Amino acid sequence: MEISNSIKKDVFSGLENHIQRSKNGKIKTKISGGAQYAVNITIFILLILTIYGFYTFDYKNLIFADASLKLLDNLKTVFLHPKPTHFTLVEGVYQVIITLGLAFLTTLIGAAIALITGLFAAKNLSNVHISNSIKAFVAFIRAVPTVLWVLIFAVAAGLGSVAAVIGLSLHSVAYLTKVYSESYEDVDSGVIEALKASGANWWQIVFQAVLPSTFTSLLAWTFMRFEINFTNAVAMGAAAGAGGIGFDLFMAGSFYYYLPSVGVIAYLILAFALLLEVFSTRMKNKYLA
Repeated sequence: MEISNSIKKDVFSGLENHIQRSKNGKIKTKISGGAQYAVNITIFILLILTIYGFYTFDYKNLIFADASLKLLDNLKTVFLHPKPTHFTLVEGVYQVIITLGLAFLTTLIGAAIALITGLFAAKNLSNVHISNSIKAFVAFIRAVPTVLWVLIFAVAAGLGSVAAVIGLSLHSVAYLTKVYSESYEDVDSGVIEALKASGANWWQIVFQAVLPSTFTSLLAWTFMRFEINFTNAVAMGAAAGAGGIGFDLFMAGSFYYYLPSVGVIAYLILAFALLLEVFSTRMKNKYLA
């Protein structure tokens, strides 16, 4: 009994050294250390740079109040008075479907390749050196924005849908390899060890344990990438001339500068994005049930 009391006293004395109580009885905790100091310094530097940036911008005699009113007026025109001019509504829907097809194709290519590369990138299924090499390579690919990859491949293939497909597919492979490998690594190690003990080979472990237990996770990540690719495909239509609704958006906003057409395109993109979200949610609920 005396030993337990002495242990309690040591515990409470240790806690009192790290916890301070205010006058009104509330407990105050204090986070200290080099990491917190570095975070505070970084936030302070970013704040100073932000203020300096706004102060040194070349506003070209722009009056902030007038610009804000003009922005609100443009947004009102875009979202409250949408009207197509250089295309019909049916043509707009067709262009969105083309963009959707580009997103689907690049996601399909990326998922098919990443399904295999993710297995070799998972530490519980592959050699440590092979896993680290693949993860380092895909991390480099992910570090470069998708639009830059598209422009790099455009040097060889020319601006258009070919460069867009290659660039989007490459970035999809890198993204899905990372998330697929992490899903594979979450598989219960006991199941894998039991299969190895029973004499199962590597492919049997993959098809009988890894893929069935990670199917819902892989499906969710694939739909997430599909939505990202749809957004990127819109941007590639404008930046790389890949066609689709992105090119029409570029023409309406930059060439014709007709804001009501921009509003129609924005609503079409939003509608299809919502449909994708509803479809992906139903698919995930179906396989999770």
